[in-house]
Parts: sequence; structure tokens; C-alpha cells
Amino acid sequence: MITRRLLFVPLFLGLMLFAQSATAQQRDHLTPQEVDLIKEAQILDKRIDVFIKAADRRLLVLKGGAAASNPANAKQLKKDSEKWGELPTGSRAELVSDIARILDEAITNIDDVSARDERNPLIAKSLRKLGSAVNSIMEQLKPLSTEAKTDAEIASFELLNEDAKSILEAVSKLPAEVEKKAKAKNNNK
Repeated sequence: MITRRLLFVPLFLGLMLFAQSATAQQRDHLTPQEVDLIKEAQILDKRIDVFIKAADRRLLVLKGGAAASNPANAKQLKKDSEKWGELPTGSRAELVSDIARILDEAITNIDDVSARDERNPLIAKSLRKLGSAVNSIMEQLKPLSTEAKTDAEIASFELLNEDAKSILEAVSKLPAEVEKKAKAKNNNK
């Protein structure tokens, strides 16, 4: 009986070390500066703006930074690096996975606010912003998705497609947006 226990202790310790090692190797989908900016953005639509900008930064890297060669864009990138930090790095599969996880986190934030106050007007506003960003991201990544060859890249694009689909379905269920100008004009009469 004691001998069996002695055999299980090393096995148990080995499994615990393996679990810790796997957790430690997991890639963060946001940079420390982006995490700080998300924490600072307490209003839902501002927080969604941070998620969108974080996804756009990865998109810029995926596109090869071609936009950075433009002097005006280079100046904006330098200015952004002061607030946002350096552009993220990683393989194509990692960066696409980062975008998917960022979108997933944005969805979670919208769901959390909705669970607390489903009549919050920022939910629809944030969801529309996110839907617009998703359309742009998916359009820009379309050529890269057809070139995906490794299992990791294919899995990352599938995850991204699932998140994009769920966001766009949620946006399609929103009531029609009331134009503010028409509303303001009616109030002034």
C-alpha cells in the first residue's frame, strides 16, 4: 500500500509541473500596455475602441507594415508607440489567434455589460463599432486566410471566423439605428 502511494506521488508531481509549464507557455494576446489601456477604459464603447485598435495593430503587422512606409503613417506609429508600446510580434498563426482572442474578449465585455444592464445604450453602439471593425478585419485578412497552410494557421483562421460570425449575427439582430441629426432637428422645431 505504501509502495503504491510512493509511485503516485512522483506521477502527481510530474503532472502538476507539466500543467504549470503549459500555462506558463501560453501566449498573451494583448501587450502589457494594451492591458493597461483596457483597464483604464471603464466605459464600454471606449473599451471596445481599445480592443479594435489592438486588433488593428496586429493586422498592420500581418500586412507587413507596408502602411508604415508612408511618412504620415510612420509618424502616427511613432506617436502610438508612446501610448500603446511597440507593435506586437509573432507568427502569422499567433497574430491571427491574437485577433480572434481580442474579439472574443470584446464579446465577453459586451455580454458582461448586457447581463448587468440590458438597456444600456452603449451596448448597441459598441456592438456596431465592433461589427464594422470585424468587417474591415475580415476583408483585409481574406487573402491571407486562403494562403493558410499549417494546422496552427488554419485553426487560428477558423477561430477568427467563428468570432466574426457571432459578432455579425449579433449586429444583425440590433434594431435599426436612429439618426441623431434627424432626432435633433425634430427636437428644435
